Amino acid sequence: MPLCVFVALLRKFQEEHAFVDIVEKFLKNQNMLTSARYTYPEILIITNPFERKLGQGGFGSVFQGKLHGGYLVSVKMLCDSKFNGEDFINEVSTIGRIHRINVMQLIGYCSEGPRRALVYEYMPNGSLDKYVSPGKRTGPSLTWEKLNEIALGVARGVEYLHRGCDMCILHFDMKPHNILLDQDFTPKVSDFGLAKLYLKEQSLVPISAARGTMGYIAPELLSRNFGPVSYKSDVYSFGMLLLEVAGTKKNLEAVTGKSSETYFPDWVYHRLTKEQEVEEGVDGKMGEIERTLCIAGLWCIQMNPSDRPSMSSVVEMLEGRTPDLQVPARPFFPSSENSFAGGSTIDSFSTELLAISEE
Repeated sequence: MPLCVFVALLRKFQEEHAFVDIVEKFLKNQNMLTSARYTYPEILIITNPFERKLGQGGFGSVFQGKLHGGYLVSVKMLCDSKFNGEDFINEVSTIGRIHRINVMQLIGYCSEGPRRALVYEYMPNGSLDKYVSPGKRTGPSLTWEKLNEIALGVARGVEYLHRGCDMCILHFDMKPHNILLDQDFTPKVSDFGLAKLYLKEQSLVPISAARGTMGYIAPELLSRNFGPVSYKSDVYSFGMLLLEVAGTKKNLEAVTGKSSETYFPDWVYHRLTKEQEVEEGVDGKMGEIERTLCIAGLWCIQMNPSDRPSMSSVVEMLEGRTPDLQVPARPFFPSSENSFAGGSTIDSFSTELLAISEE
């Protein structure tokens, strides 16, 4: 074996074992965890072993499992990498401490050498993107009442993360794919791999690099020229999610004609300001639920973080406790007038998550 190859393998071995030690040290210092620790043989028994695969991603694979008594769970087996070790620590340190109806419950975890697993409650209706995201809709059509219930549940979950815990938990990756639905379509905020814990009195958050998904990520995470990073960054991501929920029933083709895509928040804003319907219902007019979802979403995606509401205020909007809810100022730059640092316009960083393509 060439010396350079040997040195590279040795370094990789040392790095892997060093990170295993970091994970173990972290777990030993966690005195407030409500989750159980499983051995790897127990994970094999729970998954039978890895019999039914539910999904796969860059993090690893998810399998259905069953605990004693027949209680169904989802088991996420993380890939053997430093980054997934960091995700493991983030998940355990955040949702491993809390139990809330609109936050995914971490039932248990496994960490044996490089093998790491996270055991969650099972969500039979899958992720929200199957019901609202363009190009990904495979689930049945949901009523506006049910969509509003889901949006309100997610808002309450994020509000709890920001204000209801001993420390403020910032999610940093709020999107439909990370909202899971139980048998009653009760939403659960999930995937805390990018989450960070901060003191409640800490108004500004030090972040060394952008984190999140393009199309949902707040502009201040891309450039500090837009303002400081704070819990308002989650509010922005939730606003984009809210607009995607509001656009679930839209007929975009009728609006855009031959155009291949449109910047949906811009479209919503113009329809609201012109008092036109976002979606033609049976009576041909915008429904109250649609209007509330759209206006709340536009407030959440204001470019200046200080102009965005807190999640408590968003909950009040969705509960109908904000009388005379008004359309906010246009929350984004017209591509013809303004651009981000580096010369790219806001439309140029819009992925399918931001610029919604025709179906």
